[in-house]
Amino acid sequence: MKKLLLLNVLLLIATLFCGHAWAQKGAISGKITDEDNLSLPGASIYIESLMLGTASDNAGHFVLLNVPAGNHTVTVSYIGYESVTQQINVTAGQTASLGRLSMKARVSVGQEVVIMGDRLKGQAKALNQQRSNYNITNIVAADQIGRFPDANIGDAMKRIPGITMQNDQGEARDIIIRGLAPQLNSVMLNGVRIPSAEGNNRRVQMDLIPADMIQTIEVSKAVTPDMDGDAIGGAVNLVTRAAPNGLRISGTLASGYNFLSEKPIWTGSLIVGNRFFKNKLGVILSASYNDHNFGSDNIEAEWEKTDNGEDYLAEFQQRTYDVQRIRRSTSLALDYKIAPNHTIFLKGIYNWRDDWENRYRADVAIDPELDANGNMTGMYTARFRKQTKGGINNDRVQNRRLEDQRQASLMLSGQHLLGSKVKLTWDASVSRASEQRPHERYIRYEVEDVMVNVDVTNPRFPISTPMNAGDLTPGRYQFNEMLEENQFTYQNDVAGRIDLELPILSGANQSSLKVGARFRNKEKVRDNRFDEYEARVAGFETMNDANVIDVTRDFLAGEQYKAGLYTSPEYLGSLNLYNTALFDRTDKLDEYVPGNYRSIENITAGYLMYTQNIGRKFSFIAGLRVENTSLTSKGFEIDVETASSEADIREVNGSQNYTNYMPALHLRYNLSKHTIFRAAWTNTIARPNFFDLVPYREINSDDNALTIGNPLLNPTTSMNFDFMAEHYFKSIGLVSGGVFYKDIKNFIYTQELSNYNDPVSGQTFEDFTKPLNGNSATLLGFEVSFQRQLDFLPGVLKGLGVYVNYTYNQSTTEGFGGDNRTADVRLPGTSPHMVNASLSFETKRLVLRASFNFADSYIDELGKSAYYDRYYDRQMFVDLNGSYAFTQKLRFFFEVNNLTNQPLRYFQGRSDRTMQAEWYNVRFSAGLKFDLYK
Repeated sequence: MKKLLLLNVLLLIATLFCGHAWAQKGAISGKITDEDNLSLPGASIYIESLMLGTASDNAGHFVLLNVPAGNHTVTVSYIGYESVTQQINVTAGQTASLGRLSMKARVSVGQEVVIMGDRLKGQAKALNQQRSNYNITNIVAADQIGRFPDANIGDAMKRIPGITMQNDQGEARDIIIRGLAPQLNSVMLNGVRIPSAEGNNRRVQMDLIPADMIQTIEVSKAVTPDMDGDAIGGAVNLVTRAAPNGLRISGTLASGYNFLSEKPIWTGSLIVGNRFFKNKLGVILSASYNDHNFGSDNIEAEWEKTDNGEDYLAEFQQRTYDVQRIRRSTSLALDYKIAPNHTIFLKGIYNWRDDWENRYRADVAIDPELDANGNMTGMYTARFRKQTKGGINNDRVQNRRLEDQRQASLMLSGQHLLGSKVKLTWDASVSRASEQRPHERYIRYEVEDVMVNVDVTNPRFPISTPMNAGDLTPGRYQFNEMLEENQFTYQNDVAGRIDLELPILSGANQSSLKVGARFRNKEKVRDNRFDEYEARVAGFETMNDANVIDVTRDFLAGEQYKAGLYTSPEYLGSLNLYNTALFDRTDKLDEYVPGNYRSIENITAGYLMYTQNIGRKFSFIAGLRVENTSLTSKGFEIDVETASSEADIREVNGSQNYTNYMPALHLRYNLSKHTIFRAAWTNTIARPNFFDLVPYREINSDDNALTIGNPLLNPTTSMNFDFMAEHYFKSIGLVSGGVFYKDIKNFIYTQELSNYNDPVSGQTFEDFTKPLNGNSATLLGFEVSFQRQLDFLPGVLKGLGVYVNYTYNQSTTEGFGGDNRTADVRLPGTSPHMVNASLSFETKRLVLRASFNFADSYIDELGKSAYYDRYYDRQMFVDLNGSYAFTQKLRFFFEVNNLTNQPLRYFQGRSDRTMQAEWYNVRFSAGLKFDLYK
């Protein structure tokens, strides 16, 4: 609170100091649109005689402060559009309005004037916003998102330089920026951090949000002091649609086909917006729906060494997934001009994704036979298990595992110009993310001591099969277990902020001071239950007693993998497990108690930011952000082998309080109107995952193992240096290149030790696991990007367009303890090579695009030694999409995804040793898009 008080005092001093200068000055406001009455963000508004300027915001609005009284000529420029000039008279102490300025989309190529299509207009919006920003950013506008074959925001994100995504069930889910893991990045919605429904971490599932619900994606790779500091890799801001400038009705109606499930895809969206009450009230309502039946074919393996150092396949799994995903989203945005210089906004969004899943898993635990010298003889015995995952038989769960994930947020905000002198902005928001899995069921049968053949000739495709197929008939599989789990995780966030921006100097050396404060309250809860059931009646002894179905299909990993027979989900869902005459229930405390927790985190922040222009070419931002974090958490201590009731559980509590000081300096030099050099020195943090801070203790007395949380974890901090050069082409394009360096302290990893002496119990544990802070890590990299419409080519070749970017990362770490590796270990999550590219062709009506996305392999999780490190394998995606415009307002489109049938693959230690490989096959969609506006 003392820090915030200091900021208020500084604000008061600045106000008194600048008061006299404002007395003879006013302001100019307005809105920039194109000829279709659509807003143009990032437009440059400039008064040449005063060397005074600003840029339009996401809605095309602008306010130019500190303008001397008198007549002035205002020039508005925009890449790809004809410049506009307007005369205006400014009265001291008042705001003069230019109203709506309309710009025409025109590109001059030699003696020819080229009229831009919709795709290039979207690209122009993104480039103009990126050019006008003070800090290093990448922008993707809605029109660009719609031209890539992307169903969700995660898939759209992977087109941006320096970004790759971790996939789940064939869709991009977790974001990696400049090679830094998802927990080191922030994802915001309209400037407010999105809560996470993930139980163990702070990650935001990007596949929850449909791409067609977002107007702009802003990726800040060097944050300014007025932005939240928890963004070591970068900060992603998803901007929802603002109300249009007139009536607009847009929509999509499409269907498709998934080549793995051989089932249709259904997609629809609708956007309706207009202005009312003499344009004072703007309203826009958006809705989106996607129903996709798909699946995946999966193999998994674990590798071990004998005491003599011989590798062997210790466990093998084959999984078959059938999934239905329904994604629904609605959003509402209102803006109301209560006075000429005062506007309030209300924005809300609700995202709801249901995943219904059946999984059929066969797992083989393999024991090699050893001779008297401890060498493998080539003979193996194994235990085979077959498990069906499903759910209860009701209208909601439908015999399948249901993952019900929701995210909702509501924000009230305001923009005010106080006396044509000071900009005041504020917002207050509430948001919630939740994930619920009700009545998730498992039934498993097993066969022990089966002689097997193990084929690891190609360790990318390992397999274990019985020597005698008769050993694995359904009648040989004995009942092993029947389980039901109920999971519930949620996070509630309440946030508020206020910002004041005061002009100080005007003219060629215009400057401003901005101060603000923010408060965030987060509550994170995980409350799971887990029960085991034993039958009290006959009829469950073997898999023959259950309703058995054959789930074999053409397995994408190869014809050698046959799924075979499993208990049907309908049989599993029909069992009345709650009938005590039929089943005995056991509360499996060991399965859920150690993971349940509740955390409350309060973040109070304040900042001071000074912006200064020095002539027309040079400018800088200097500032300081201070963030205080206070957290309390509740967890549990349990011995999972001996606990039999809640009396054997002990509640444990922890707390933490720390303050981070984050100075920043951003430099910008305009070599010319279209060539910009940027440099930045920033300091950022990444707070530990909620669960890592919980002081839980999970003891396994039988295995002599201890796993604990660490309430004393420090946040990861990073000092960042960035340099970027950008050249913008008049004919819609960009070539850029830059380098970045990050000096990271206190990064968090999981320590695994043997023979650990526990100071709490005085006991020595054979296996010990705990999250710890490492010493340091460094990340050095560079990125280059080129995009250009090749309109200088002759004839029809003018329609060609190129988009390509490349990012290189090199990282090192120090300070690992448990595995005796102290240096030269790459930072988990850092892919050394990332490439995005596309080639497009466009005429007045036809647009075709081929897209390519590549990310090299990287360490995903460090094991207890290099042998056990888990790597995320390289991935390469090729997608196609196109459209044909019947009229300016109606077009046909198509999309083809994953032409390479790229699997999600992890490997253990070395690239040819598969840990997991999952295939999804190709999917295709086509439909109609309409856009009616006036």
